[in-house]
Amino acid sequence: MNMPNQNQVMRLGLLAVLLGLLAGCASHSKKKAFIFFPPPPDEPRLQYLTSFSSERTLGGHRRFEDYVLGTSVSDRPISKPYGVTVHGDKIYICDSGAASVDIASLSKSRLNYFNLEGEGQMRLPVNVAVDTNGVLYVTDVNRGQVLIYSADEDYLAAIGKKDEMKPSGLAVSDSRIYVGDLNNHSVRVYDKTNHSLLFSIPRANGDDQAKLFLPTNLTLDQQGRLYVSDTGGFFVKIFDADGNFIRHIGNMGDAFGQFFRNKGIAVDHENRIYVVDAATTVVQIFDSAGRLLTYFGEGKASGEGALYLPAGIALDYGNVAHFQKYAAPGFKIEFLIYVTNQVGTHKVSIYGFGHKL
Repeated sequence: MNMPNQNQVMRLGLLAVLLGLLAGCASHSKKKAFIFFPPPPDEPRLQYLTSFSSERTLGGHRRFEDYVLGTSVSDRPISKPYGVTVHGDKIYICDSGAASVDIASLSKSRLNYFNLEGEGQMRLPVNVAVDTNGVLYVTDVNRGQVLIYSADEDYLAAIGKKDEMKPSGLAVSDSRIYVGDLNNHSVRVYDKTNHSLLFSIPRANGDDQAKLFLPTNLTLDQQGRLYVSDTGGFFVKIFDADGNFIRHIGNMGDAFGQFFRNKGIAVDHENRIYVVDAATTVVQIFDSAGRLLTYFGEGKASGEGALYLPAGIALDYGNVAHFQKYAAPGFKIEFLIYVTNQVGTHKVSIYGFGHKL
């Protein structure tokens, strides 16, 4: 039988003290205030759950507990996040400030800061997508390319020749790669297998309604329709899978239903459309016909639940169990919403879309 050494004994003693302190604090703690959207008296549909900005805050670690338990957790912060997506239990965050993709593993409470040297090195990553096979796609503004990495994080290829485009928005389907090109005011559509350019949106048919200015962010719905968040045009434009214009949402302004600096965009399984606005610091939610339903993010406010120069957004149906513990009693989370903040201490804010039981 192995006897504990002196360090282990000391840590066990400190752990006992810590547990006692926590129990004492819990008995005197204030009741938690839950933040819902829309606010009362409307029926709540979203709740602010939590946020993280580093590996330590991802797992809720505390330095004293880490010392007592002998764990090693990084304090390196997420610097300036933009695009965000989810695959399995991992959240992928484009950190333009650190020139990396920060990969948060929810099951392990770990944050991996991914970049490579040499041919596959990122310079200014903006948006990120992951396909069903775990292949990683990153738009890099400084390189003017889409960088592609395997599920094992090996560099595979790049799309785009020198000065050919300025890629920003990104979406991936089973057979195609959609890239928002800021220089050419278009969305370039590539074959996923051989990376050949198939066509560009808008189509060359002279349809003024389809015109794009700065297609900064893209997403696809379950029917394969393409949604383009056009920051330069102050609207969202919707196209079918062949690039034919369907309709647009919004116009310039800072009132609800309008956009002033629209960026990230997402569509849920009910075809509700979520649009981030960095200027009004809210996320607006529209129905499939483009009618405003509600918003969240405490526009122009600060503190818990607020957004700070928000940029990217992603929806997650697969990891609700990791965050249900943050939900208010009687509030059932249907799916999660991740929003990146480029400033402040809440670099990735997490909301739950749901309903009261």
